[in-house]
Amino acid sequence: MAQWVTIWRAAQLVEVPRGVLQQRVRLGEIELTDGLVSTEALLALYPQAKLEVSGMAERVAQIRDESFGRRVRERLLPSQEVLAQRMFRQSQELADVRHHLQRYHALVIALRDRMLELRGQPQADAGALDDLQRRLDDGLASVLATEPADALDIMDDLLKVMTALVTVRPTGHQFAVEGHDSLLQAGVRAGLHLNYGCGNGTCGMCKVRVTSGEVARIHHTDYALSETERAQGYVLACAHTAASSELTLETLEAAGPADIPQQQIVAAVRAIRPLAQDTMLLHLQTPRSQRLRFLAGQSVTLGLDAGDGVRTQLAVASCPCDDRNLHFFVPRDDADPLAARLFGGALTVGDPVTIWGPHGQFSLAEGSLPLVFAACDTGFAPVKSLIEHALSLDAAPSVSLFWLATRPDGHFMANQCRAWSEALDPFEYTLSTDSDEVAGALQIAAAMRADLFDIDCAFYIAGPQRFAETLVAELAGSGVPMAQIHVEAFE
Repeated sequence: MAQWVTIWRAAQLVEVPRGVLQQRVRLGEIELTDGLVSTEALLALYPQAKLEVSGMAERVAQIRDESFGRRVRERLLPSQEVLAQRMFRQSQELADVRHHLQRYHALVIALRDRMLELRGQPQADAGALDDLQRRLDDGLASVLATEPADALDIMDDLLKVMTALVTVRPTGHQFAVEGHDSLLQAGVRAGLHLNYGCGNGTCGMCKVRVTSGEVARIHHTDYALSETERAQGYVLACAHTAASSELTLETLEAAGPADIPQQQIVAAVRAIRPLAQDTMLLHLQTPRSQRLRFLAGQSVTLGLDAGDGVRTQLAVASCPCDDRNLHFFVPRDDADPLAARLFGGALTVGDPVTIWGPHGQFSLAEGSLPLVFAACDTGFAPVKSLIEHALSLDAAPSVSLFWLATRPDGHFMANQCRAWSEALDPFEYTLSTDSDEVAGALQIAAAMRADLFDIDCAFYIAGPQRFAETLVAELAGSGVPMAQIHVEAFE
């Protein structure tokens, strides 16, 4: 018997991006009923999903293998207490189903007995009663007979124990809670713009209201909720996880850059590593009690010694899902004091660096259009952050990257692009080289025109001013609406 599942759960069951299923819904290939899709319809479109049951069982069996260690167990499975609570909830649901089935069975049996009584009455229409009784017997036998289990039903029941589905109101966004993650960790990792501050239960900014489902406390907190807040169902997202397979939370999310507060944080240099001859990776780590809240694609200002006035604005190259570990791509530039210190060895691991920000409007817009990114040299930094954020959201049916290098080491993270392409079906990339920014932009426009101009896409462009202006002009001239073109240009 088919079950009805959300698009989010359906994408997990058949292992495709959620955006792909949403696109098939728009094309009429999948029919939704009250926002849900039938597992029978999924199996008709993805018959290979039947093969994944054994694979998932093997995945669970592997957890028992000690060679995987604690890290794997914590990443995949919740704690014993949370697992027990979820299984208890599943048992309650099963008990309810059995109770309703027993009552249904008793009702039908009573109806059949009543029909037998009517058969003995002279005024009863024997033929009609015979037909009605035959239909009832056949229907009852069909309902109560043992049927082969739907493969996706089995997988869905297993997923409900392994992972919890959280729905956020009023936006309707959904995310999964896996392993030992808190609600906040899982939501941020999934790309949601949840409100929070310290992330460790001190500030209380991550308060959410539980409107359905159960939560379990997993961390101690210093912030104390009032009696009224507790009575209304409020909890701290950083200190709780989902104890039921489905959970609904009520909280506000940032709608855009204007909703992200300005912050000042003193971070420490965690690592410095050359990515290429003229490009360095600067890895900063914030304190545990003060994380940088930002949107993918945004920039910050970095300052060294408070008195020397060294200030440099750089795009964050990492995903907001890891808000403590911030990556920056620093090109060699003798005119930039920070770059000069970095390449000269004056900046070392452990040194303090002050962060101001975030800045900028270059962020991922709401929607499920195919995404196209174009970067020039270190313009790859905000684009990388956006791509990682888009992959976390799992809402785009496809992601395309065009990366122009105007200098010998311009493709300093080509291996990362290759890894994305090999691991993700909806990701493809094109690397191009030209010493002239304008000529390189025209090359990218020609490549886009061959494959993408006839598709309704959202375009994100990051790079030098002349590169960005040329590509925007080509896109607009080909009929792409300006509302679907997003630009981060720099000198």
